[in-house]
Amino acid sequence: MRSDVVRARVSSELKHDSEEILNQMGMSMSDAIRIFLNQVTLRHEFPIELRVPNPETLNAMQEPVCKETYESAGDLFDEVLEKRVHD
Repeated sequence: MRSDVVRARVSSELKHDSEEILNQMGMSMSDAIRIFLNQVTLRHEFPIELRVPNPETLNAMQEPVCKETYESAGDLFDEVLEKRVHD
C-alpha cells in the first residue's frame, strides 16, 4: 500500500506541546493524524475530541475506592451479601 505524506504548518510551541501530550497517551504525531483522518472518513464529519484527564481526575483515579482489603473475592461477596440482608 502506497503512503502519502501530509504536511501542516504549525507553530513550534503547538507541535512541542502536542507531542508531549500525545507521548503521555502512548502515540506519535503520525498516529494521531492517522486516527483523526480515519475518523473523518468513517463518520463523514469532524470527529469527537480526544482528551487527557486533568490532574484532579487523575488523582481521583489513583485513590482506592475501598479502603478495606479482603483475602479473597468470596470474602468480599460474603460481606456484601451480609450487609444486604441487614439493610
